[in-house]
Amino acid sequence: MDSQDKAVRDHLCDLLGGGNAHVGFDKAVSGLPTKLRGMRPAGAPHSPWEIIEHLRIAQWDILEFSRNPRHVSPEWPTGYWPAGQAPPTKSAWDKSVVSFRAGLNAMKRLIAKPSSDLYARIPHGEGQTLLREALVLADHNSYHLAELVLVRRLLGAWRES
Repeated sequence: MDSQDKAVRDHLCDLLGGGNAHVGFDKAVSGLPTKLRGMRPAGAPHSPWEIIEHLRIAQWDILEFSRNPRHVSPEWPTGYWPAGQAPPTKSAWDKSVVSFRAGLNAMKRLIAKPSSDLYARIPHGEGQTLLREALVLADHNSYHLAELVLVRRLLGAWRES
């Protein structure tokens, strides 16, 4: 791997992790009281739970599309959002957070792997490349993490640090 290729991969992984131009996932979810996870503030279309689950599902879809030729995406749009406004069980939030982190790390490993061709068309796609999928994922995650921060502010559950 040449230095330019490594630099692109490093930049993509850094972008996926957040913390530069947008808040990272861990900061966005940290310390949110359990009682607020299923609440929609006035005027907001989603609760923190809905946002977290949407992030997890969409990320899973992008990751699986990127690496699994037999992957079938969920039905749009209903398959990308949870059925309810609040976590269905006490452990659902934690499971979703752990799953999101695992998916993000899997995508970063896929991007960092020298044998992953960032520029080749994904054979089972319609012109997409791994580079494009990584950028779409970073863009999507940053959008919804900002939405989560706004919802937390509206719920009175966000502190700048």
